[in-house]
Amino acid sequence: MTTIPGSLIPEAAAREGNDPIFALHGEAVRRAAAGESILNSTLGALMNDDGTLAVMPSVAEAMGRVPHALAAGYAPISGDPAYLQAVISDLCEDSGLAEQAIAVATPGSTGAIHHAILNFLEPGQSALAPSYYWGPYHTISTHAGRRVETFNMFDSAVRLDVEAFRTALEGQIDRQGRALVLFNFPCNNPTGYSLDEAEWEAVADIVREAGRRGTVVFLLDHAYAKFGDEASNRWIEYVPRMMESATVLVGWTVSKSFALYGARVGALVALHRDPAERRRMSNALGFSCRATWSNCNHLGLLAAIELLTDPELRARADAERAAMTRLLDGRVAAFNELAGRAALSYPRYEGGFFVSVFTPDAEVTAATMRDAGVYVVPMEGAVRIALCATSAASLPRLVEALANGLAAARTAAA
Repeated sequence: MTTIPGSLIPEAAAREGNDPIFALHGEAVRRAAAGESILNSTLGALMNDDGTLAVMPSVAEAMGRVPHALAAGYAPISGDPAYLQAVISDLCEDSGLAEQAIAVATPGSTGAIHHAILNFLEPGQSALAPSYYWGPYHTISTHAGRRVETFNMFDSAVRLDVEAFRTALEGQIDRQGRALVLFNFPCNNPTGYSLDEAEWEAVADIVREAGRRGTVVFLLDHAYAKFGDEASNRWIEYVPRMMESATVLVGWTVSKSFALYGARVGALVALHRDPAERRRMSNALGFSCRATWSNCNHLGLLAAIELLTDPELRARADAERAAMTRLLDGRVAAFNELAGRAALSYPRYEGGFFVSVFTPDAEVTAATMRDAGVYVVPMEGAVRIALCATSAASLPRLVEALANGLAAARTAAA
């Protein structure tokens, strides 16, 4: 048989076709379907304790309100103006920043991150993220011809290592002349960590100082923020300080905020003091929309307008999300109690979809847990647990498997 030469470029030919987290999730689902007792703590979707996906009735109503003829039509390239204004208002609220913001619609916050990397970094340059970050940052960056560099996320007190951040940011400016910072707080994925007031103040000061030395763009990945408490959501208070010398971006999403993962609707919001620069950013981001996905899901955009602007519907959505947050917070409290008894080592965890437990060998820990039918995601130095997908009744089994996995890792490292 004649061998037909491959047609892919070498870089593309070596790529994996599936995300590692989705691959682990798929393996867990197959084992469960075959009759095994499986605890699947991999995927970032909030599940009820009975194993069904947690959904919001108000969201279904909002989607049902949209006339088919409107939903079937193309959305504007950058998104419906009413949608963009609603998103900006949702983020800025009473901060006074709405007049200094522009936005474009994106497929979830993933699209927002893509546009930030593509438009605020030159090819070959690197974004800057904490050492524990959402893996697709790397995938998106490399696909766009950029990279991700990291700084040590935690200091010896297991707080944000602000001096490591300062050093890394200043180093990037010296090498690149610009920096794009990727921060995913509150409720960081993968660690669950949220910054407190002192940490946000330090971050804002560092960004402001660095922006006086070179071009600095600070992106806040807002994906899980609506599941954080009031204190952890005070990041907006520090944005004006950063804006004295830097551009601030926010990746906003319907996926987590309204439990509508499949709609793929989000936005990139950009805040800058100069109106001319805001116009340039709006044009550049709209160009990128056309050059990649062209238009977002119009049904999702129009439903989001209903959810954000109809007072009665929004109040119901807020109440439904609050109930989901209480469900999640109950698991967080139970996990913290059980993990404390088992002497597990992990960062401060006050809310959010995920928590990460430190381990000397994540692969050994995760493999040992899989042998026991418990699935978590291995990373460098830790394993990520999707508590959002883990029922309260399963937590004792989860913590026991974690303890056994850590014991195996310590033995392997000895």
